[in-house]
Amino acid sequence: MSKKYKSVEDKGFDDKVVYERTNAQPPEEFTGIKIKAPKKDSVGLPGLVTALSHVRKNLDLSTGVKTMFKLNQKGGIDCPGCAWPDPDDERSALGEYCENGIKAISEEATKRSLEPDFFRQYSIVEMSGWSDYEIGKKGRLTQPMILKEGATHYEPVSWEDAFRLIAKELNQLDSPDEAVFYTSGRTSNEAAFLYQLFVREYGTNNLPDCSNMCHESSGEGLIKTLGIGKGSVTLADFYEAEVVIVMGQNPGTNHPRMLSALEKCKENGGKIITINPLLEAGLINFTNPQRPGKMLTGGTKLSDLFLQLKVNGDIALLKAIMLVLLEEEEKSPGSVVDHGFIREKTVDYKAFVEHLQQHSLEGLIKECGIPEKQIREAADMIKFKKKIILCWAMGLTQHENGVANIQEVVNFLLLKGAIGKPGAGTCPVRGHSNVQGDRTVGIWEAPKPEFLDRLEQHFGFKVPRHHGYAVVDAIKAMHKGAAKVFFAMGGNFISATPDTEYTAEAMRNCKLTVHVSTKLNRSHLVHGKQALILPCLGRTDRDAQNGAEQFVSVENSMRVVHSSKGILAPCSEHLLSEPAIVAGLAKATLGVRSKVDWDTMIQNYDHIRDAIEAVVPGFDDYNQRVREPGGFYLPNGAREQTFNTLSGKAHFTVNEVPQNDLKEGEYIMMTIRSHDQYNTTIYGLNDRYRGIYNERRVVLMNREDMVANDLKKGDVVDLVGHFKGEERVARKFIVVPYNIPSRCVATYFPEANVLVPIDSYAKGSKTPRSKWVAINIIKK
Repeated sequence: MSKKYKSVEDKGFDDKVVYERTNAQPPEEFTGIKIKAPKKDSVGLPGLVTALSHVRKNLDLSTGVKTMFKLNQKGGIDCPGCAWPDPDDERSALGEYCENGIKAISEEATKRSLEPDFFRQYSIVEMSGWSDYEIGKKGRLTQPMILKEGATHYEPVSWEDAFRLIAKELNQLDSPDEAVFYTSGRTSNEAAFLYQLFVREYGTNNLPDCSNMCHESSGEGLIKTLGIGKGSVTLADFYEAEVVIVMGQNPGTNHPRMLSALEKCKENGGKIITINPLLEAGLINFTNPQRPGKMLTGGTKLSDLFLQLKVNGDIALLKAIMLVLLEEEEKSPGSVVDHGFIREKTVDYKAFVEHLQQHSLEGLIKECGIPEKQIREAADMIKFKKKIILCWAMGLTQHENGVANIQEVVNFLLLKGAIGKPGAGTCPVRGHSNVQGDRTVGIWEAPKPEFLDRLEQHFGFKVPRHHGYAVVDAIKAMHKGAAKVFFAMGGNFISATPDTEYTAEAMRNCKLTVHVSTKLNRSHLVHGKQALILPCLGRTDRDAQNGAEQFVSVENSMRVVHSSKGILAPCSEHLLSEPAIVAGLAKATLGVRSKVDWDTMIQNYDHIRDAIEAVVPGFDDYNQRVREPGGFYLPNGAREQTFNTLSGKAHFTVNEVPQNDLKEGEYIMMTIRSHDQYNTTIYGLNDRYRGIYNERRVVLMNREDMVANDLKKGDVVDLVGHFKGEERVARKFIVVPYNIPSRCVATYFPEANVLVPIDSYAKGSKTPRSKWVAINIIKK
C-alpha cells in the first residue's frame, strides 16, 4: 500500500495564491492570473521601472538612492542576492546593480518592521495561512522572540535568556551530534568562520548548508576531475572567449549582471550557445539600461544557437557534439582536438574515447531531443575554437546524475584543451552571494583533514573528525529523532528543502528550533517544541562593535574575496550582527571550557580575519588585501593547469547516458524560479519574462501534451508524484501553455517542493533531484 503525502497547502504551510479558487483573499493589487506571450527581450526600461517601483514601495527615496549607488561598488555593499562577480577595473557610475539586486536590498532595508505587538496580534496558526509572499512583506524583525512549548504566539525574550535556553538544550543532549547547525549562503566569511569554530569546539561536524541543495554536484564533479570544487574562469575571460556555452541556467532572472558579460563577449566577436529546456528572455536579447544607445537601438542579440533539449538530456547532447568533433578531427587531424594538452595534462583519455565511440549519434539524438542538424551546427561553431567557457547552474546539478553531468562538462572542455587559458574554462554560476566563501572558510559537513589539523593546531582544542550531516541526512535525522536541536544561520529552511511535508514533520520532532533572520519567513511557523527567532543585521545595515564600525567580507563565484560595509542605521537597537550572535551563543554554551577568546574576536573583525588567515590557505595578508579596492583572488590550480588530483593531472571520466524512462501518462517535472523571486524570497507574484502575472501555482506544459490530455489554458489540476511506493500530491495548479519539450513540465519552487522525495537525490552529492520528478497530471 502506497504512503500518501498531501500537498502542504492542505496543512496551511503553502502559498495560497489561487485566490479565486480558495477562501483566501488576495492582496489588493492581485486580481487573478493573467497569461501573456513570453518576452523576447530582457532588462531595458521595463527592468529599470520595475526595480524603482520596488524601491518606492519599500524605502523612502533618499535611502533607496543612497543604497543603490553603494551596491557592488568598491568599498560598498555586496549585494545580498547572487554571487556574480564585479568588474576588476572601474565600475559604472550609474550603478553596479540589477533589477533583482534592487529587489533584494529593498526587501532587506524595508521601512516596515515587526514590533512585539505584531506577534501578540497574530498567532502561529493565523500566520501559517498566509502565503510566503505575504509573510515576507511584513517587515524586518526587531528583537528576539520565543515560542514556548504549547504556546500559540511568539513573545519577546532577551538575548541573554535566548542564549541561555539554547545553551541549556545543547548541553543536555546525549551527544553533540544530536544538534544540526545549518548555514545560508548569505552569511559572511567572518560569521561563517566563527560559526564553524563554535560548532566544532562544541563537538560536531553537523554543518549542512544551502550548497548541499544546489552546487554540491558541481563541487564533487570538479574535485574528482580537476582537483578543485570551484570554477576556473574570471570575469575578464568572458570578454576574450570565442564561444560561451550556457547550460541549465537562466541568467536573466537568477544572475542578471551576467548579461553584461555576455554582451561584451558578443561585441568582441564571441558566440553564445544556449542549452536549456526553456527559451528564456534573458538569453534571447539584452537591452543594457546603462547604455542609452542600446535602449534606442533594440539591445544586443545574445544567443547565436538555442538547443532546446529534453530535461536531463545534457550528457547525451554533450556526447553527441563530441562524437561530431571526433569526426571533424579525423577530417582535419590536429585542428579540432588538443592532443598536446591531453597528452601532457590529462589521464584516462583512451577509456573516455572508447566509451564515447560505443554510442551512436542516432541514439544520443533520441535521448537529448536535439535534431542532428543543430548538433552539427553547434560542433561547427566549436570545432576550431580554443577559447571556450562552459557555464551552468541547477539545470545540471539537481539530477540523480548531477555529478556525472559536471564530469561530462569537464570531458568536453578537456577534449578542446579549454581549461587554464585566457578565455576558457569552467564556470559554475553560484546562487547565493557568499555560498562559495562559506565553504572556503569551513562550513562543510565533510571537512578535509588538513583543514581540521590547522584548526586544531591554531586553537588548541580537539576537533571532531567524523563527517556530519548534509541537508538530506539532517532532515532524516530530525525525522527519526536522532537530531533534537536545529539552528539555522539565515535562510528559510522549510521552503528551501525537498519533500515539504516530510521536512515539516522533521522540524516538529525537534526539542528546539532556532533561526537567525532579518525577516519573518515560513520556517518560523513550522517549528520544534520550542522556537526562537534571533534578529540580525543585514548587509545594508551599519555594524558597530564597541563604537567602531566594522566591515565583513565575501567570496564571489570567481574566487574574489572583497569587503562589504553597510551604510544604513539598523531598524532596531536590539539587532546583533551574526558574529556577535555566534560569540554570545558560544560563551553561553561552552563557558570556561572554551579555548577561544570570543570577546576579542568580535571587538574588531580583524581578529577573525587573522584567524582565517592562520587556518585557511590563500588568505595571506588577509586584512591588508581585503582593504584594497576590489579585494583579491584566491589561488586556483585549475586556472594555472595545476590539478590537485592524485595523479597531478586532469581526469577524463566515463559517464553513462541517463535513461529518463517514464511510464504511460507521466511527465518529468522540473522546479524553477519566477522572475519575482530569489531563492525562497518572493518579491511579487509576476513572472514578467514568461508572461505569467498574479499567480505562482502554475504548471508550464507543452501545447501538444495539453491537447492529448484534453487540457486547456487555465484548467486547474493536481500534480501527483510517485516514488518507491509513495504518493505525493500538490493540489490546485493552473495549466499554462508554454514552449517546453513534450512530456516535460515546469513549476515554481517552493510550491512544488512537496513533490521532491527526500530519498531522491544525486549520486555522490545528495543534492535533491528538484529538476527531475516523475508526476501525473490530474484534471480537477
